[in-house]
Amino acid sequence: MNSHLLRYGLGLVLMAVLLGHAARLYQLPVLGNLDHIAYDTKLHLTMPRVRDERVVILDIDERSLAEIGRWPWGRERLAGLMDTLFDHYGVMLLGVDVVFAEPDTSSGLATLDALAKGPLAGDAGFRAALDELRPKLDYDSLFATSLDKRPVLLGYYFSDRSDGQSSGALPDPVLPAGTFRGRNIAFASFNSFGANLPRFQSAAMGAGHFNPMPDFDGLNRRVPMLVEHKGAYYESLSLAIVRTLLGSPRLVPGYAEGGFFGVSARDYGGLEWLELPSARGTLRIPVDENVAALIPYRGPQGSFAYYSLADVLAGKTPVEALKGKVALLGTTAPGLLDLRATPVGSTYPGVEIHANLIAGMLDGRIKHRPQYVTGFDVVVLLLVGGLLLWLLPRLSPLNATLLSGGTLVLLVGMNFAFWQYADFVLPVAAGLLLVVGLYALNMSYGYFFESRSKRQFARMFGQYVPPELVEEMSRNPENYSMDG
Repeated sequence: MNSHLLRYGLGLVLMAVLLGHAARLYQLPVLGNLDHIAYDTKLHLTMPRVRDERVVILDIDERSLAEIGRWPWGRERLAGLMDTLFDHYGVMLLGVDVVFAEPDTSSGLATLDALAKGPLAGDAGFRAALDELRPKLDYDSLFATSLDKRPVLLGYYFSDRSDGQSSGALPDPVLPAGTFRGRNIAFASFNSFGANLPRFQSAAMGAGHFNPMPDFDGLNRRVPMLVEHKGAYYESLSLAIVRTLLGSPRLVPGYAEGGFFGVSARDYGGLEWLELPSARGTLRIPVDENVAALIPYRGPQGSFAYYSLADVLAGKTPVEALKGKVALLGTTAPGLLDLRATPVGSTYPGVEIHANLIAGMLDGRIKHRPQYVTGFDVVVLLLVGGLLLWLLPRLSPLNATLLSGGTLVLLVGMNFAFWQYADFVLPVAAGLLLVVGLYALNMSYGYFFESRSKRQFARMFGQYVPPELVEEMSRNPENYSMDG
């Protein structure tokens, strides 16, 4: 037993370090990277890689910019686009992944007003002609009118500006201040925003933020469904679109019951899903500790149909391609800076992230990474670590290898089964590293320390007994001594 004490001690140290990471007392970046690699691998292995026909993307692409002109386009053109989409193509709903934050002065109406108040103030004919032209030159009014009474949801963003200044008008919060009072929930929180002009926001059916939540490696695997601003809670663009499709039901927070290891669910927030009760049933959207949903990528870029806005405005796109569809207006043009790094592509359009989330929510395909996976990971480490700590020193190298390899296969298989059949995302890196570490520790100990002990034993007895007997005696050195 004494010969195993060093192995037990070193194994317990390794186990304690990994348990601290699993319990989130601290975070080891290497394990976080390994878990991200495992997540991305499972994602690639299980993506459906088929096109979803319910959602289409109206693309401000390079060709659109070349044919129509640089962005932003005049609001009179966008007003015509709204009429074309709803009256000619018959889209079901439009989500807009751009912000209309500034007035459009390209018509020259402001200059004409200045002339009417200045040098031409006394010219009644000029004023009469200007009043007649005003409705056609007020491009922002034309655009606001085109939004009115149509299922259009605008996009906006939150930020943390040092001066706290905001622009535009926010929609009403989806949940009021005080909704989560008494619960420790790590919402993404911001002090400012960049939103649409008030006249556009009031004309549209609603709006949602398009803030990303990249992981520490820079990849976008999740999007916050709710963010906090001045105590109130605002929904993402994808969630706003899904709520609208379901008839705008109220948003109901879903809480875990009980807790683990003496920690109540209320102490760690307990918010694990958002519910949308509707006539079709209740749609449940799993969220993590930051109230973010994991993005259910269907495949690499192109999992949804893209249509160039140049073709849409020219009427070249077939009507059946857009009729009855959820349309998302966004861009793939690199110069418009909406390309994101993701597990499925290093330059992935942000608008297709919304499309994946919408399709995933409607299908109930959002993976769940509940907060209690912390307890699950701790339990796995304790069980696996305790078993291997006890057994490995007592097994032959072959049996130790078989046990360690079988444990690795079991951990990977169980992790993948939870992913595939229960939609649970469980950590796996700490468990795998524990198995590999304990195995390497025991094999190293056997090689460096036990072989040295046998060499010392052989030197001690070799001058008195034949080599064959020394070899046999060295297999159980504790049974022999020099006392005789």
